[in-house]
Amino acid sequence: MGQENFKQMRKAMVVSQLRTTDVSDPRVIAAMSHVPREDFVPAAQRSFAYADRGVQVGEGRALNPPLTTGRLLNVAHVTKNDNVLLIGAATGYTAAVLTQLAGSVTAIEANAKLAATAKKNLAGIDGITIETAEHADGWSKSAPYSVIVIDGVVDQIPQTLVDQLAPDGRIVAAVMNDGVSRLALGRTAGEHVGYQYFADCGGCPLPGFEKVKTFTF
Repeated sequence: MGQENFKQMRKAMVVSQLRTTDVSDPRVIAAMSHVPREDFVPAAQRSFAYADRGVQVGEGRALNPPLTTGRLLNVAHVTKNDNVLLIGAATGYTAAVLTQLAGSVTAIEANAKLAATAKKNLAGIDGITIETAEHADGWSKSAPYSVIVIDGVVDQIPQTLVDQLAPDGRIVAAVMNDGVSRLALGRTAGEHVGYQYFADCGGCPLPGFEKVKTFTF
């Protein structure tokens, strides 16, 4: 499939998925229009790069659907003044989008093979650092962060990440709530974060945030 085909698919993604579903920030639309998503998926999956669903990238992981990524970034309001922590770099797609929006990006990936792929895909791009670490641990060495983006569906948002937010910081994620994946925007208030769920939206699970199962009698 030629580059012109992918360009048209990217345009269709913006028109039919983002613009029709409350992704209104022109900077987010411009960034997602610019970054070639097909370059961040395996060759066998390239024809599905812009589909309205997750795309498998190996190691049991998948990129979030474009709509989920777009809606999270839309409410995060990332600017060039922001120091962003991305949790779940995978192959580097969302990190590449964030470099179009933020002043600096630290991207965490727990899987060493995916982290290596992300580094390769993002080589030569300024303002991005890829670190291999457990997702729930974040990366305190570069904290505090004005924005934290969790790029996948999680059962819970741990305090370890909340502690790395700057005052007046924002955190966005898809959180399982009563069995439904809901997009959430959190804002710091003192030592805590208050969350607003703003949409039900499908996404791909991100390991490392599972709730401990308890037994009831």
